[in-house]
Amino acid sequence: MGANGCAVRAEGVTKRYRRQRGGGRGEGEARALDGFDLTVGRGVVHGLLGPNGAGKTTAVRVLSTLLRFDGGRAEVAGLDVAREPRLVRARIGLAGQYAAVDEVLTGRQNLEMFGRLFHLGAARARRRAAELLDRFDLSEAADQGVGGYSGGMRRRLDLAASMILAPQVLFLDEPTTGLDPRGRGEVWDSVRALVANGTTVLLTTQYLEEADRLASRITVIDRGRAVADDTPDGLKNRVGGDRIEVVAGDTADLPAVAGIVERAVGTGPVVLDEADRRVHAGVLDRVAALTEVARALQDAGIAVDDIGLRRPTLDDVFLALTGSPVSGRPVSESPVSSGSRAGRRTGTTEEEEVAA
Repeated sequence: MGANGCAVRAEGVTKRYRRQRGGGRGEGEARALDGFDLTVGRGVVHGLLGPNGAGKTTAVRVLSTLLRFDGGRAEVAGLDVAREPRLVRARIGLAGQYAAVDEVLTGRQNLEMFGRLFHLGAARARRRAAELLDRFDLSEAADQGVGGYSGGMRRRLDLAASMILAPQVLFLDEPTTGLDPRGRGEVWDSVRALVANGTTVLLTTQYLEEADRLASRITVIDRGRAVADDTPDGLKNRVGGDRIEVVAGDTADLPAVAGIVERAVGTGPVVLDEADRRVHAGVLDRVAALTEVARALQDAGIAVDDIGLRRPTLDDVFLALTGSPVSGRPVSESPVSSGSRAGRRTGTTEEEEVAA
């Protein structure tokens, strides 16, 4: 691993590509990465989040040696990505957006095949396949055709294949795309197990809940640059602390509800949203404010549909840092109210297809 406990480091990395202008007339240059910086500690899940086209997949492809970059410096497992790509590939695993497994073969045959491709030898490939089938809870289905696997099972098999060489660093590019909640939970459990065994995971995802549950640190990327790097709670605190919210039962009661909340909170503005019959404001003492507001509403005989405390979410972070929700839609289109296996198949966005 790198110095000072660093598993992955990028400093000022740039990646330029050329694209045709509209109508196919002429070409222009754009930057998928524009001075991108990243530091990932050892033995953690580090999330890389950003809107569509922000440069997430380009960053993963650069760091996993699948894409040459034009400037800056990148290290993985203490090795220079540009100068020592073969050594880097021997220390990493990569799983793209879609499971790259053969549906005709059984789970065991898939893993043994990947083992042979990595020159493990027949006996060693069989042993490694058995170890991974057990680790990823696939032993019972090991000799079944992968075509009959659920989405979560296929993704776990894909993760197992990416671990054939027990990589120090595993790149996961949107690993739960298209999975149902159960399949997503199965993948999350597998990722936690990998980290518990010492693997470092760099995770790109558009599921904010996924990053919140798995990552101990998150880098937000927008337009090819890192715009924030912090723990999930640290990012949330950047957009404000806890808020109390009250949904009035009757629109006519909103002014009275706002007055009660204002007296209880005592700091910061009170926001009144008539369309949703909602009043909310920032609070310092969560429990005291909630108790006082609830008691005052009861004493005043005001009926409410809901009352509670709300913490900022990573959705709020995206809106604050990038001006877009995680889906990449402009804010005006958002429903938010104004209130390795290097060389394995990976999913790509339009940005990455052009960059390649």
